[in-house]
Amino acid sequence: MQAEIITIGDEILIGQVIDSNSAWISEQLNKIGVNVHQICSISDDIEHIVTALQEAENRADLVIITGGLGPTDDDITKKALCKYFDTKLVRNQDLYDKIVKFITKYGYELIERNLKQADLPEKCKLITNNYGSAPGMWFEKNNTIFISMPGVPFEMKNIMTNGVIPQIKSHFNTNTILHRTIMTHGIPESYLAEMLNDWDKQLSEKIKLAYLPSPEHVRLRMSISGDNIDELKQILRDEEEKIKKIIPQDIFAYDDQTLQEKIGLILKERKQTLSTAESCTGGNIAKLITSISGSSEYYEGSVVAYSNEIKNTVLGVKNESLIEHGAVSQKVVEEMALGVTRLMDTDYGIATSGVAGPKGGSKDKPVGTVWIAVASKNKVISEKTAFGNRRDFNIRHSTSKAIDMLRRFILFD
Repeated sequence: MQAEIITIGDEILIGQVIDSNSAWISEQLNKIGVNVHQICSISDDIEHIVTALQEAENRADLVIITGGLGPTDDDITKKALCKYFDTKLVRNQDLYDKIVKFITKYGYELIERNLKQADLPEKCKLITNNYGSAPGMWFEKNNTIFISMPGVPFEMKNIMTNGVIPQIKSHFNTNTILHRTIMTHGIPESYLAEMLNDWDKQLSEKIKLAYLPSPEHVRLRMSISGDNIDELKQILRDEEEKIKKIIPQDIFAYDDQTLQEKIGLILKERKQTLSTAESCTGGNIAKLITSISGSSEYYEGSVVAYSNEIKNTVLGVKNESLIEHGAVSQKVVEEMALGVTRLMDTDYGIATSGVAGPKGGSKDKPVGTVWIAVASKNKVISEKTAFGNRRDFNIRHSTSKAIDMLRRFILFD
């Protein structure tokens, strides 16, 4: 079955509010085997809303609508729904009593604007909203189900979870949709696709494959649907094993587990510890590592060594190394990694030093040049990268590169 999501509100179209509702609704529908094939945002205009509903009816079995159900004059969704379904607003006594009870409970004056929230399209079936006065509404027209909900996220989620999802599951017969996401690091999307080309060519038509790149990693997502869940799981497992044989070291996790979560699990399992010495990343590695609950079990601390003096006096980087090679160099970053490992008495240390940009740099060390080192007490490795002149991108990319270098250092070196 096919579903569409329509979000209503000028605030979305002008960028004042981010449409987080659609992403959450899509995720919940996918879990029960409903495929969302289109999402659109439209303005607070009755004709625009009616047109969007007419177009969606021709394509979808299920249409989810959010927004425009409040008590103010710009909330016109109910009027549009009445026009589309050729019906009128009538007062729902149960909802009216609920609204009166809610308002008087908190000591507010009863005003007609709030009481009008109890006026609903006559042809709808009410879906209870436990957290607000605007209910969800269920309509049926020409074999398409339309569900309208308020745009306030916590109200919408309550209606969706407790009312909409159970009713959809009882109304429609849906297939199971399964996904398996393989998290990779270190291979650009185009190169990853090339490496997996032969595998991709023999991939079953039942599986839909997607490459999802970001500055930190490339996610490889396999999706499959059907009515035999055990068979679907086995198909995905078989394909996953084939991929692991092709890029064994480049897979760091599965199903959206982050690098920082993965490195935390590795360190906890081995009862080992980590410290960091950061220059160009400015503490961003430490921030990500400590964003994981329980990171105090394996993470000791960080030195943000921006100046040469701190590199020398705190981390023990030799003055000769700084003078001869410069702060952005293999020699210095390796001494930083070894230095922080000794300073904090950890099993491993990570260090970064580079030109984050957009200013600075030289002919030999242009903006984007970053040296990263990973050390144990008796071994150190390092790598130079060049990511361009965007400061935010350089910091993000260097951070993820550093954490992945540690993963590879522990598991494969």
